[in-house]
Amino acid sequence: MKLKKVAAIFAACVMGMSMVACGGNDTGSTDSGETTETTENTDSAESSDDSAAAETTEEPTEEAAAEDLSGAIATGGSTSVEDVIGSLSEAFMEEYPDVDITYDPNGSGAGITGASDGTYDLGLSSRDLTDEETGQGLVATTFALDGIAIVVHPDNTVTDLTLDNIKALATGEITNWSEVGGPDAPVVLVGREAGSGTRDGFESIVGVEDACVYEQELTSTGAVMAAVAANPNAFGYVSLSAVDDTVKMVTVDGVEASEATVQDGSYKIQRPFIFVTKDGEELSAQAQAFVDFATSDAASDLIAGAGAVPLA
Repeated sequence: MKLKKVAAIFAACVMGMSMVACGGNDTGSTDSGETTETTENTDSAESSDDSAAAETTEEPTEEAAAEDLSGAIATGGSTSVEDVIGSLSEAFMEEYPDVDITYDPNGSGAGITGASDGTYDLGLSSRDLTDEETGQGLVATTFALDGIAIVVHPDNTVTDLTLDNIKALATGEITNWSEVGGPDAPVVLVGREAGSGTRDGFESIVGVEDACVYEQELTSTGAVMAAVAANPNAFGYVSLSAVDDTVKMVTVDGVEASEATVQDGSYKIQRPFIFVTKDGEELSAQAQAFVDFATSDAASDLIAGAGAVPLA
């Protein structure tokens, strides 16, 4: 009897130990599941953070890069482009205050040489490059055009002149207006001072460099206009944008000077304003951005306002 009671107690103890063991296993399973889930959630969160970080460190957009433009741009050359390059530079530096553009008004030849030897980031010329210059690896980028109007007194009956007429009038070969269909009166040439870009343009295009017979050499376009307006026998040359009703503009070979005829090339007394660079040499970011701006539609009003003709 005692043996049966002991066996029963032993069996009960074994069953109790088994239940404890099973309970321990269940708890272990639950903890394992919770650990796995927590790890997965943590990995997912870390992955999201990594993605966000990757997005944050992506390359900056072109707009952001443009906003970071800084540094100097050295330009120099033609004196004729002074107003245009000044207007363009002012607008560009207002947009990008960390960029500094300098300009040396020392003539187209110096600008071309400066672009060639690296003195300037951008050379400035108010004439086309010669074959020799392009053969040396120089490249021209036109950013504006310049029309030079021929003006006479409003009472002068002449309405049209050929280039040959203008050349003969300027050099003194023709001395009386009657020889070109005008009144019987002496011809008086009023022009700009030596070194003027307008004078250089007129003389080089007409082919009368250092051969003109001037009655007056004046220091501004306004002064030339006033002198022609005051003298019935006078004629002169001024930038197209300056012409007003105090003088009369004549046609040249039957073509009136206008923005359209300068743009299409039919008006002959015109010239390009160009940037000069070296072929194969990459411009700095700020210099390239300035060239892109100056040759864009956004610059057209600035160019026109400065007295030149935009490309389109």
